[in-house]
Amino acid sequence: MNTRKNIQILLAVIVGLLSPVMQAAEAQSNPYVGAQQGLWFQSVSTDKARYDPLGAVQFTVAFKQQVAGKTLVAAYEHLDSLVGSDTLQVQNADSVSWVWQVPQTDYRGYMIQLYLIDSGTLLDYSDIALDVSSDWSKFPRYGFLSSYPNMSQSSIDSTITVLNRYHINGLQFYDWQYKHNEPLAGTVQSPSPTWNDIANRTNYLSTVEGYIDAAHQRGMKAMNYNLLYGAYANAYQDGVNTSWSLYQDTNHQSRLFYALPSGWASNLYIMDPSNSDWKNYIFAQERKVFLAIPFDGWHVDQLGYLGSSWNYAGQPVDVAGSFSSFLTDARSQLNVDLVMNAVGQYGQSQIASTNVDFLYTEVWDPDSTYGDLTQIIGDNSTYSNNRLRTVLAAYMDYNLSGGYFNTPGVLLTDAVIFASGGDHLELGEHMLSNEYFPTAKLQMSPSLQQALVHYYDFMVAYENLLRDGERAAFLPVSGEMGSASISLTSQPALGSLWNSVTMKDSLVVLNLVNFLKANSMAWRDRYGTQAAPDTLSDLTFSFVSGSKIVKIWTASPDFYGGSPVNLPFTQSGTSVSFTVPDLLYWGMVVIQFDTTVSSIRSGRNELPGSFSLGQNYPNPFNPQTTIGYNVPFGSNVKIDVYNVLGQKVATLVDGFVSGGFHEITFDGSRVSSGLYICTMRADRYFSSMKMVLMK
Repeated sequence: MNTRKNIQILLAVIVGLLSPVMQAAEAQSNPYVGAQQGLWFQSVSTDKARYDPLGAVQFTVAFKQQVAGKTLVAAYEHLDSLVGSDTLQVQNADSVSWVWQVPQTDYRGYMIQLYLIDSGTLLDYSDIALDVSSDWSKFPRYGFLSSYPNMSQSSIDSTITVLNRYHINGLQFYDWQYKHNEPLAGTVQSPSPTWNDIANRTNYLSTVEGYIDAAHQRGMKAMNYNLLYGAYANAYQDGVNTSWSLYQDTNHQSRLFYALPSGWASNLYIMDPSNSDWKNYIFAQERKVFLAIPFDGWHVDQLGYLGSSWNYAGQPVDVAGSFSSFLTDARSQLNVDLVMNAVGQYGQSQIASTNVDFLYTEVWDPDSTYGDLTQIIGDNSTYSNNRLRTVLAAYMDYNLSGGYFNTPGVLLTDAVIFASGGDHLELGEHMLSNEYFPTAKLQMSPSLQQALVHYYDFMVAYENLLRDGERAAFLPVSGEMGSASISLTSQPALGSLWNSVTMKDSLVVLNLVNFLKANSMAWRDRYGTQAAPDTLSDLTFSFVSGSKIVKIWTASPDFYGGSPVNLPFTQSGTSVSFTVPDLLYWGMVVIQFDTTVSSIRSGRNELPGSFSLGQNYPNPFNPQTTIGYNVPFGSNVKIDVYNVLGQKVATLVDGFVSGGFHEITFDGSRVSSGLYICTMRADRYFSSMKMVLMK
């Protein structure tokens, strides 16, 4: 990269010749000069996937060889700011561990940069992220388990250790149960040590409990999977009344069911989730589970739209419409964490109105493009009034069998999901490629495993920009590489860079995803044919802003472990330009504007921190008045004036407005005296104020 720090200054900082305060000031640009990554570091790990504020993090670095007389420096960063550091002397060791107490601020991601130094020479570097969150639902990173044979605790721990490195903070225990209508085998006092699941696999209680214990030690939630309405054919023997079923006809002659493969224990018969007797029954069965096994919550599944259905009395049943009351009653009766699958978005608006931990969508056709993934995440945010995050169960390389997942397809899909503020359910004992989670027909190559470590580190380190109150923004950016222009699109498109723009506080974030060499916009990459992108170098971007830029920096999971790198920029008048040194799959550019706040009337050309509509002056007025308003970044703005009857009397602004402080004049000479309401709409902002015209 061409944005490089003076290595002599950095090394002086790292070995302690400068103070930690100076290190904080100096460690903002790219320090990775003079070292070839991976020569010394074997692995870097933390003891948990999630930490409480003021919690103690245990870091462990394993080396590829015995290390003697070297210095290990850990620099702890939040976004692009250094918040602390540790220096350790390594003497005759093949690994080293230490503890860092995280800051008190809740819901914050950190990037930890690690340097191995010998007498002023940088030998190697590595990175790892960590999440400080008291509640997993703020930044869910969902994984799964799907096989429960007789396993040793060491084998269990090995699986959980791998998932911990990806910072997975919750696990869906898929098909752990005995029967869907009777998930616990045995009694609360004496659960059965083994049982056969619906596929007639033998599951072991010791394995389920061993996984839960290992997950809890790592700060992960353990979610008990079960349908909300599934019952075996012989469920009447367990106390299920068949009249609680859904029917395919109005005369209760044909029960609604879901056919399963021959040799499985039963087809699944669909019960009426709005039936109070069924709800009381299944809640009682789930209560037994939570009393006997230390699950944290219920992952509630469904099967999507199954056609029209009727209850026993011949009344039509709105199945999706029943989800809200079902989940509300489940939370009240069970008092556990809840997540519910919206298969193909079926019933998601109902689910989003309840107190679930986050929104979960199993993605199916016709939502087949990268743009559809962004749309689902955006829709879910709208359904929940920006309250809940989204996890997508999106199965890659669906039609492949044997061999490896196609790395370009996986990374482009993850880049789109993560850049849109979502999470991808994909990692467990294996990587998912099928809705039946035990299916393990493809493997992850070592290079894909390593790449995903960086992608999950990136998602955690920058969670406060990617999925923490960010809002959609508009910044018209143009780009070129050399003398050739580059297509920048607001939606993923072939032959373009997808430029997703969001804003958080005084920061505007550009997420750039490289589709220039893509051969398809189908995210599932069914046959593993998605093409790898070329590395793009020295990309120059420009935009127009009347506001002062303080800093521009970039980070990418594809380079230097995702560590932040300052970018030089020029600002001449309203024109701003900067150069991104390298872009492979996904890069993030963060533009920090000057947040100095001055009077709306001052005319100073500085960026306000947020949208706002000022009070008009003078007020009362006759016949003209001035209205000031703030725009933190270029955006479409609409300002209207209404009378007390709600009739629009004037549109003062309707179109794109550059960032900054603005003033407009309202002339009331053609309207009568009285009270008027001025409204402003921009992005997701809305405000109004009263004006009095006195003639």
